Amino acid sequence: MSHQHFKIYKPYGYLSQFTHNHKTRRNKKLLGALGEFPDDTMAIGRLDEDSEGLLFLTTDGKMSETVRSSNIEKEYYVQLDGIITPEAIEQLKKGVSIGINGVKYLTVPCKAEILNPAPIFPERSKKIRDERHGPTSWASITLTEGKFRQVKKMTAAVGFPTLRLVRYRIANEYLNDMHSGEIVPVENFKL
Repeated sequence: MSHQHFKIYKPYGYLSQFTHNHKTRRNKKLLGALGEFPDDTMAIGRLDEDSEGLLFLTTDGKMSETVRSSNIEKEYYVQLDGIITPEAIEQLKKGVSIGINGVKYLTVPCKAEILNPAPIFPERSKKIRDERHGPTSWASITLTEGKFRQVKKMTAAVGFPTLRLVRYRIANEYLNDMHSGEIVPVENFKL
């Protein structure tokens, strides 16, 4: 059996799953609503409902394990509340203490940098906020681990809460100029 793979720009407001389960309210939007997929398609990893960006879909469970492994980089572009400082970027790079299931966890060192100029993404279906609420800035954070809401917890830990999170890259696959909700069949991922 040959497997099928897709990359998708997961829109804001969608769950990274294809079927409702006992934890999911029926009114939640699922990835399957965005297009026609083979019955056994699964998301590789996940993005929160309020996060957007690059997500891989596959019918190959082994591919899912490979991509989720800790040696695969995932790069996130995050819009932050306030103008992030070089000191905060250095803290992110070295690792910060966050809570995971009520336990303190020190994140592994990562790559982080200020994005200036800010990246340009499609308008989100729900407005972030007005500029009258203060300035915002953008940063790139590249991780090889993926704890629950890790990027958001990391930016909050250094004093700059995340307003918008867009996963821009997984390994050597980029979001590039994809549109929100766009699905692209992929022959072979370049991992």
